[in-house]
Amino acid sequence: MLFQHAIEPRCTYCKRGRPLEDGQVICPKRGVVSPGYSCKHFDYDPLKRVPPRPAAPVLPVGEAEDFTL
Repeated sequence: MLFQHAIEPRCTYCKRGRPLEDGQVICPKRGVVSPGYSCKHFDYDPLKRVPPRPAAPVLPVGEAEDFTL
């Protein structure tokens, strides 16, 4: 599942927030805030959020004789 139904509000992916060079976010409502901050004006922008990569499958390791006919 790439997109969760309950997204934790963060200024990093708010429609109003704009990233600054030093890792901070500038908000027209709150000013300069940390990326993990959120307020009651949070408005989710799905294009700003990068979902976590899915876990790589763990494949069993076999011997050479397991792959011969």
